[in-house]
Amino acid sequence: MSERAHLNNADLFERAKLVMPGGVNSPVRSFRSVGGTPYFVDKAEGPYVWDVEGKRYIDYVLSYGPCILGHANPTIVDAVSVAAGNGTSYGAPTEREVLMAEEMCGRVDGLEMLRLVSSGTEAAMSAIRLARGATGRDKLVKFAGNYHGHSDNLLAAGGSGVANQGLSGCDGVPVGAVADTIVAPYNEIPQLDESIAVVAVEPVAANMGVVPPNPGFLADLRVACDEVGAMLLFDEVITGFRLGRGGASEWFGVKPDVWCFGKVIGGGLPVGAYGASRELMASIAPLGGVYQGGTLSGNPLATAAGLAMLDQLTDDAYAKLEATATRLATGLERVFTAAGIPVIVPRVGSLMGIFFTDVAPTNFDEAQVAADNGIYKHFFHGMLERGIALAPGPYEAIFVSTVHTDELIDQTIAAAAEVAATL
Repeated sequence: MSERAHLNNADLFERAKLVMPGGVNSPVRSFRSVGGTPYFVDKAEGPYVWDVEGKRYIDYVLSYGPCILGHANPTIVDAVSVAAGNGTSYGAPTEREVLMAEEMCGRVDGLEMLRLVSSGTEAAMSAIRLARGATGRDKLVKFAGNYHGHSDNLLAAGGSGVANQGLSGCDGVPVGAVADTIVAPYNEIPQLDESIAVVAVEPVAANMGVVPPNPGFLADLRVACDEVGAMLLFDEVITGFRLGRGGASEWFGVKPDVWCFGKVIGGGLPVGAYGASRELMASIAPLGGVYQGGTLSGNPLATAAGLAMLDQLTDDAYAKLEATATRLATGLERVFTAAGIPVIVPRVGSLMGIFFTDVAPTNFDEAQVAADNGIYKHFFHGMLERGIALAPGPYEAIFVSTVHTDELIDQTIAAAAEVAATL
């Protein structure tokens, strides 16, 4: 019998903890907020992942959003395989970088130029620098519970990135790094003045359990920014190309000055992007004085995967995604309500979450109350025992894919009904 046949999650976690902080390379994977031992994925295909012990799960993590077509999509796998055969990185321009930028700009109204980077964190960090450089101002406004990556000045009240760890902030971030960062409550228009360079917002707050914007919030935020000459930045790392062809700006009919993208555009490979109008992006080196670079930016494997992904995200695909999410959301609401357990299942397009409360949260403080009642961890483990993989933290979204069939959704709802009876 091979050595791999003896692998189990508990032993692998103990080994991992000897060589990686908490045994993981991203904190939420440690199961800290839900308790227990993480499952270690061995392989994935379609709507499923298998752990190293051979157990199969219906997966609603989907790498936190990128695998919108399911795991190991054949077209994406083929595209990456062909690309890898021609070399994995060059440090020189490629045609696919151009094709990727053209495809994205063609889908998002107002997005005229972009720069590919290697992560959502890098995209947000660079977009903030762009806004500061273009306006000549220093201050930025962000919203409590919105997560824009782990750069120092954006970690204040940072949503799921720190909230799932029970942290209120981050050690190692000097006071000076956040001195120009103003944190406002989500869904409230902050007081702005001529010192503000940029207001950064998740158009759908998907890092505090999915909190939709109140009607008019984004439009009013656009007006408030215009009144003082501040830039409006939409962090669409999660919503971009998930809500629809044009992302959240198309969905809500509000156009920001700057966008950040990630996740879906990489087809499951590391990627990020930020962009704006042609005039604004002229501030970026080598055209302007705002520097940003990256050795692996525009990686040929990531662009191959991203193009193969976007090509399959048609109007029909988005209709299927929304129908699937609607079926799951209404089913979860039905079974928990029948069991007498208060539940809110917010949904915007195919993006959804779950709160065990009877009042829909509108900001981070309200989301935190729902997350801290302890019900989610019991729900999580009950579903995991029944072969349903959800994100191991109450501040994360639930993601569906085009390969989650009605039958699988119904299996998931039936499992939730069993768990509800135990709560």
